[in-house]
Parts: sequence; C-alpha cells; structure tokens
Amino acid sequence: MRILAFILFGFILASCDVTKTDFPVRTEAVRSEVEELSTNVAIVQLTANNIEAFNEPRDLAGTRTTVPSGNWNYRIGVGDILEVVVWDHPELTLPAGEGRSAQESGLRVQSNGTFFYPYVGQVTARGRTPEAVRSDLRVRLAEFIPNPQVEVRVVAYRSQAVSVTGQVGSPSRHSLTDTPLTLLDAIDAAGGLTKEADARRVVLRRGGRSYTVDMQAFLEQGVSANNPVLQNGDVVSVARLDLQEAYLLGQIVKPSTVDLTYENVTLTQALTRVGGLREDQADARGIFVFRDTPMGITVYQLDASNPAAFLIGTRFVILPQDVIYVTTAPLYRWNRLISSLLPSVTSARAVDTLTGN
Repeated sequence: MRILAFILFGFILASCDVTKTDFPVRTEAVRSEVEELSTNVAIVQLTANNIEAFNEPRDLAGTRTTVPSGNWNYRIGVGDILEVVVWDHPELTLPAGEGRSAQESGLRVQSNGTFFYPYVGQVTARGRTPEAVRSDLRVRLAEFIPNPQVEVRVVAYRSQAVSVTGQVGSPSRHSLTDTPLTLLDAIDAAGGLTKEADARRVVLRRGGRSYTVDMQAFLEQGVSANNPVLQNGDVVSVARLDLQEAYLLGQIVKPSTVDLTYENVTLTQALTRVGGLREDQADARGIFVFRDTPMGITVYQLDASNPAAFLIGTRFVILPQDVIYVTTAPLYRWNRLISSLLPSVTSARAVDTLTGN
C-alpha cells in the first residue's frame, strides 16, 4: 500500500502540470492535490549547497555477532557407541568379527549414562570425555591387570546434533563429533546457501535465545566471530532474501526497479542503469524522488536542465522503497495534443471542402 501511495502521488503530481509546468515545485502547490493520501508532503529542492544534508548512505559494512562459544571438547552422551581396547588382553577387547563393524560390536551408552565392562561393571560415560572414561577404566582394571594399557574412542556419534533449516540446499540434521562443527561447516553440509538465501540474516537458536549472524561479513571480511562453533541442540535457520529496491517511473527509457540489496546507489547511477531520461519526452527539471518518512512523504526535486546537475545526483544516495518519477516535457504534451487533434481537424476540413463552405 505504501508503494501504491507513492505511485499515486507521482501521477497526481504529474497531473498538476497537464497544461503548464511551474518550477520550482513548492509544497503548497501540491498539498491540496494529495489530501486523499492523508499524509504530510514536503518538497525539497536539491542543490549543490544543500545536497550533503540529504545524502544518507546506508551502512552496509558487516556486523559482528557475539554468540557464546568456548573451546569444543566432545563429551559422551546417551546413544553413543564406544570401543574399548586393552592392549595385550584380547579377551577384554570385543572383536568386531567378520562382517561386523566397530559400531555393531561396540558398547552403547545406556539411558542412565553408563555402559557395562567386564570385571569392573557399570562405567559412567555420559558427560565425560573419552580421555576421562579411559582414566577411570585404567584405574579400575589395575585391580585385575598390572599396568593396563587402555584406549577408549567413540565409533558412532549419536547423542548430539544440530539442525539446519531454511534457504539451504538440503535442510537436515547433523551429528556433532570430536571435530568442532562451525556454522559455515553446518551450512555447507546442508547443501550450502541457495540463491534466495540472505547470508546477512542467519538465525542461530540456542538455549531459548536467538542470535542473528551476518555470515556475509565472515565470508567477505573475515569476521571470525560470525562463524561460531555449534553446540548440541543448536538450530540454524537461513532466512529468505528480501530484495531492497527503488522504483523508477515516468519518462525514463526503461522504467524498472534498481536493486539496492548489497550496495548504495546514487540517483544518477539509478537513472543511468535504466537508460536515462527519454530526451524527447522528459522534462529534466522534474526529476522527483518520493520517500516515506515518519513525518510523511518527502519529495526531493532535482532540476537537471543543466547537465551539471547530474553531478549533484551522484551525491544523493537513494534508499529502499524510494520512488523516482520523471515528469513529461511541456513541448511533448503540446505536440501530443496537436497529434491527437489533427485527424479530427483534417476530417472537418474535408467535409467543409465537399460542402463548399
């Protein structure tokens, strides 16, 4: 509705000069024409003297996101499969056997967080590192075996995972292992970002809180804080990209939109990208930028009848949702009127000739 109001306002303003264009356009001259929009309207004429006051480039630099993170050290959880090897004591090492993998013959951590091991009984594993479990087993086996040499490792990671959803190739769940899994790693494992993904708005949900991470800043500027190590239960959601656009209408070679999503674009750049003004129809004095503000609609006017004014346009950055409108030249409107009347005049003259008047 806001864009529709902008466009309607542009046509209303253009209709004010159907027979005559009064420049400079003043706020009072158009206020009565836009009462139906129920908004305030202010006209600002852009000049070399005031252009800097209205030049508002957006800050597109990457932002740093602080996500609580520490050094990753995998801790065993319920469902993990462990392999325990006691050197020189094959009777205590469960053989994988022919056709059986280490995962199939390993020791599963039970729901109470323990696993059973010969001679020593139940061994606590949940919440401990493999090294801690190894030390515990070594001490307890020493009662039966002199100086036991023990190795403990996780052969199947099943207890901890993160989920990646949204604008990625293959939304999925990924297990955490003893190798730290970063945000970028998880996104890559899920098929990478799609064309519709907004790399500046990657939401990480953890422990009841949400963090918006600017992955673009990490990829382009190396902001390492924006590639945190993930933790168990993290949910990563990649938002869909919302295009930031400005709209160009009126007497322009190719009325269209200009993408402002990733860059600041000046008024002169925007006009150039759509082919510029239609030389035979546009009134260069009437280049208007309609912008919605908390106080109402502000209309910036650039009088480019002198080509040097386009230099002023290079110092005026347009913003998303701006509507740029170029009015029609008075001469063109007059010629168009004559062209529409000429067939009628010609027909009337022919009738007069036949009737002898």
